[in-house]
Amino acid sequence: MVKIKRPQTYTSLDEGLTDRQVDAKVQNGLTNVQTKKLSRPVYRILADNLFTLFNFLNLVIAILIFWTGSYRNLFFLGPVIANIIIGSYQEIRAKVTVDKISLVNTQHFTVTRNGQDETIAIDDLVEDDIVAIKRGDTMPADGIVRYSNGLQTNESSITGEADTISKTIDDEVFSGSFAVAGQAKIQLTQVGKESFVSKLSSAVGREKRSVSVLMKIINNIIKILTYTIIPIGLLLFFRSFLKNGDVSQSILGTSASVIGMIPEGLVLLTSVALATGAYNLSRKRIVVRSLSAIETLARVDTLCLDKTGTITTGKLTVKKTIAYSMSEKQLQAIAQKIVDVTQETNATALAIKNLNVEASKHDTKEVIPFSSETKYSGFIATDDSRYIMGAPEFIIKNPTEEVTKTIQQAAENGFRVIAILKENSTQTLLGLLLISDEVRKQAPSTFSYLKNQGIDLKIISGDNPVTVANVAAQAGIDSGKNYIDMSSVKDDQDYHELVKKYKIFGRVRPSQKADLIKAMQDNGLTVGMTGDGVNDVLAMRQSDCSIAIAGESEAAEASADFVLLNRNFDSMIFMLNEGRRVINNVERVASLFLIKTIYSVVLSIFFIILGTGYPFQPSQLTPINALTVGIPTFILALEPNYTPPAGRFMRNVMEIALPSAICNIIFIIAISMIGNRLNYSFTATSTLSVFTIGIIGYCALISISNPLITRKKVMIGISFVLFLISFIFGNKPFGLQSILNWNYTYIYVAIFLIAWPLFMFMREVLGRRVFSKINWK
Repeated sequence: MVKIKRPQTYTSLDEGLTDRQVDAKVQNGLTNVQTKKLSRPVYRILADNLFTLFNFLNLVIAILIFWTGSYRNLFFLGPVIANIIIGSYQEIRAKVTVDKISLVNTQHFTVTRNGQDETIAIDDLVEDDIVAIKRGDTMPADGIVRYSNGLQTNESSITGEADTISKTIDDEVFSGSFAVAGQAKIQLTQVGKESFVSKLSSAVGREKRSVSVLMKIINNIIKILTYTIIPIGLLLFFRSFLKNGDVSQSILGTSASVIGMIPEGLVLLTSVALATGAYNLSRKRIVVRSLSAIETLARVDTLCLDKTGTITTGKLTVKKTIAYSMSEKQLQAIAQKIVDVTQETNATALAIKNLNVEASKHDTKEVIPFSSETKYSGFIATDDSRYIMGAPEFIIKNPTEEVTKTIQQAAENGFRVIAILKENSTQTLLGLLLISDEVRKQAPSTFSYLKNQGIDLKIISGDNPVTVANVAAQAGIDSGKNYIDMSSVKDDQDYHELVKKYKIFGRVRPSQKADLIKAMQDNGLTVGMTGDGVNDVLAMRQSDCSIAIAGESEAAEASADFVLLNRNFDSMIFMLNEGRRVINNVERVASLFLIKTIYSVVLSIFFIILGTGYPFQPSQLTPINALTVGIPTFILALEPNYTPPAGRFMRNVMEIALPSAICNIIFIIAISMIGNRLNYSFTATSTLSVFTIGIIGYCALISISNPLITRKKVMIGISFVLFLISFIFGNKPFGLQSILNWNYTYIYVAIFLIAWPLFMFMREVLGRRVFSKINWK
């Protein structure tokens, strides 16, 4: 491990830094400003929307068209610019809202300054600050331990090892690690960009942004098109130029072909849909740390739950005290003493404090901090007697039959059982505390909904599995006897079979939680994990998608993809539906973007072989692209659509895109052949071709818009009226021949009447003969 910088002077633990010293540190830039933000800066959003490969291609095409002097063919830049503006606006709006919500979730720490304890944000810490750390806190920066009350840390985010490390006075601690037991005061020695984790991140390069499944598929499509567009475009240009000798005409034809191949709005639409999802979640006080996580959550088929704080409210109450060798008050006084010396603030400790009893008078020699691994805490008295409190299964060595029966019965009734023991030469059970937790009121309906949506629910808890099973039953999670005590499982046990067999896992150590989730993933499942404590961190990091309940552990919140600031697990329904809406809508509208890509590639190759020019120009496609693709897709992408994703992106897209593209190819080739035979002008044949593309576009639009509710009918109706107006008055702006030219009226009518039957026929044929036989995975 790299050694951190040692302090030149040791700050007083009682006094801390003075205001003058803090101001000097700030002026010298020795502040703990965090380099990693929850959202991208505005300039990055603008750059990502502006500087893309396809925007570069569009720019090159625009320059070439401008050179020809055919300025109306620059209209194709309208939808491109509109997409950039709309996309940037949506993402920036989402960023602003998420950042405002995220301010509420900024980590705060207790520091000693001017002899007083005060709570300040992580960014306001400075070098040499004295910071109080408790179990569940992440280390805000590098430092050394100045005081320790059994501090134990986990440095897995740095070393990759999940082992617990005990820290004593003058030991080093590193930013990114977190406290799993005990409390401490640390003096910060390297803050902000100078911390070990920041330097390590800079050395290995910028953190890689996770990419959603949708974006991976779309990026693969783009990669294929990249290798296709340029050679086809060059071949078409030279073939056309050699045929007609007109550079301008060849450029315009080639531009129409290349523009048609570019699904310029698809990537942008996906980004906007994800950003809008983040914005909608933020309005429910849910912090989204990764846009791709919205999609991942929608694909989760197995959701692992921690009991406390998720199924239950986490508000614990001591319902009964069972004393064996002393009075109930004396037993409660020892429990209070353990809470006092360990300085625990978890739910169990708070339940004991609420008993309002005076702590026992035992003098303390050594503190035993609580650990999620050992499941107990306590202290060693000056007479070397050990007083410990924790899970009975872990600390009672040889329980009597009566004690075992009492514990089992209490667990079956849904109580968390805490045993209190005294150990010297022998072990003496002093008594038991029976603690209850209330099930969230909305839990049964929430879990019922998730189950009906095909999500398998599993509970992974540190509590007794019998207790967990009882609470699960109260919450409507039907598990029966389908539980296992993980404390009895051997280290070499095959977890892959365990996760198939059981739904409830009790007495699970933190490392086992992560191993169980890893086994589920190995079995081909997409796993989500919810939790609120430091014992859930490793599992949350291992999962595909993690959700933290805010307010319990900063380490858990820092590890999560989503943080529920509202502390309401019922938000899972909204989160799940928001993710599904994004996926389903993008899958639905993606076919509209790919129709022109398919037919443009095929037509380009056909006309290269034929040796004639491309059948239309860019300006003529402008109203078609805007009215049948651009505007409708942005509207449809915001529609509610909460069905479970089928995981068939390419099949869903091609079921609409391929039949539509084939119809366009058939029509346009036929129009080209008829036009050549009857000596139609280029304006006439190109207008007929573009009209065909528009009509087939509406066939596809109607198909993906089902069910056709009123607002969709209005949208399509208005769009179609504007479409007809474009073909009546579009001569000057778009280079379209008026459809009121009666010499061609019968052809327009024929195209209109044949389009829908041909489209449905192609869908039927391809659906039965082709799509059903292809493995689309």
